[in-house]
Amino acid sequence: MKHVFAIANQKGGVGKTTTSINLAASLAAFGKRVLLMDLDPQGNTTSGLGIDKHHVDGGMYALLMGEKSLQDVIQETAYEGLFLVPATMDLAGSEVELAKEYGREYALHRACKLYDGEAFDYVLIDCPPALNVLTINALTFANRVLVTMQAEFYALEGLSQLMDSIGRIRSNLNPELMLDGILLTMVDLRNNLAIQVEKDVREYFDDQVYQQMIPRNVRLSEAPSYGMPVMYHDSQSKGAKAYTELAREIMKRQHQERRVNHAD
Repeated sequence: MKHVFAIANQKGGVGKTTTSINLAASLAAFGKRVLLMDLDPQGNTTSGLGIDKHHVDGGMYALLMGEKSLQDVIQETAYEGLFLVPATMDLAGSEVELAKEYGREYALHRACKLYDGEAFDYVLIDCPPALNVLTINALTFANRVLVTMQAEFYALEGLSQLMDSIGRIRSNLNPELMLDGILLTMVDLRNNLAIQVEKDVREYFDDQVYQQMIPRNVRLSEAPSYGMPVMYHDSQSKGAKAYTELAREIMKRQHQERRVNHAD
């Protein structure tokens, strides 16, 4: 699994699930084979793709507990090229159970490295809004982090804590982990505070901030209630276009990295 993205932020309500669903769908629409993993016990990514988490057999909990293989828990979605490992009601209890396990930080990594099915171009992991054992599992398995960040006053403070955690995990658990980018979400450029936050983040993190931002958009808010990504709810909406452009930007970055690595 070449490109494994943990979509993370310890704050809730900053667009992690919205980004997970819509970025995955946009990458799949570009012809990529994408696996989306719902690691949040709330299961909003699962329901946001029209799957009833109350009727899932296995899912992420069974994978982490070693009860089922990755091949067994992957589900097809209604969208070509997009596959899902759903969350179940049991996932909330996995933290307690994993706490008893030796090497609990590597549970997801161990489960996924045994996968011998058809390869995925991208794996996206929707992390819970906490730096808990589930998020640490995602960061230990992933090789990239996509941080969603709302353009608000306290965002930079929370971001510094997350960057510190990423650095610790890179030092102690996963030396391959890198920050792929910071995504500004729920942006309203009519708001002076949003403009100032964007300026501050870009000045500090420079090209680690994606050029594409995600605007506040009614269609983005509506789409989960229909159990579909926004591009299938309203392809002409600002939200759908923004995630399409984000997918394009991420693919372009990967292409440029390959060229640099090939040149070396």
